[in-house]
Amino acid sequence: MTTVPGSSDGPGGGDDSGSPTGPHPVDCAHCGTRAEGPPLTWTCSVENGTRHYLCDRCARENLRAIEGRLDPAWW
Repeated sequence: MTTVPGSSDGPGGGDDSGSPTGPHPVDCAHCGTRAEGPPLTWTCSVENGTRHYLCDRCARENLRAIEGRLDPAWW
């Protein structure tokens, strides 16, 4: 299994709660909503090697575009 550089997946990964600043806040890539903790129900995608999160509302509104793998700029 491979991991994205800078991601917390894989061996030795996990959340960043052990870092001095704590976990990094997560914003929705589409509307900018900030997660009030770990975004457990949000959708995550990796595009061009960068991790993007979508809040529940944006994921539901754009489900067909996401499943069709359309470029986010299109929707």
